[in-house]
Amino acid sequence: MIAAELPAVNASPLIFLARSNLLHLLQLAGSMIVVPKPVADEILRRGPDDPTAKALAVTDWLKTVEPPAIPEVIQGWGLGPGESSVLAWGLAHPGTECILDDLAARRCARTLAIPVRGTLGLVIEGKKNGSFPAARPVLERMRRNGMFLSDRVLNRALAMIGE
Repeated sequence: MIAAELPAVNASPLIFLARSNLLHLLQLAGSMIVVPKPVADEILRRGPDDPTAKALAVTDWLKTVEPPAIPEVIQGWGLGPGESSVLAWGLAHPGTECILDDLAARRCARTLAIPVRGTLGLVIEGKKNGSFPAARPVLERMRRNGMFLSDRVLNRALAMIGE
């Protein structure tokens, strides 16, 4: 049985981290990470040669689970099935962190008092705990691999950690 405190992740953090060979940063949120089935389905539709689909198939600390039913309070936000299932997991398991990059989904999480962190937050945490010496090269690699991060947001985040 999966414990309530296991964080749940949406597709975009998985994709950006897998493409950048940084999937291990998810373990900064927990030793086991929940991937709701709609998120896994979205990733698997990318095909068996996709790096994220491959990672999902071989990474034993990524656990695909059936999410709880999506409550009306989340449905009203008009989010995608992945975001909605991650938030439903977080709402059903109080105190559980949801790892999301989508701005509307993050706003929904905050409105519902669901702890939330994005891919950028994981990189900042990795820098703070010494997982790597500098965050800028990590973030630049992720941007090269498709993560949208404006220069303004990048520079503000780096300034917060003294880079």
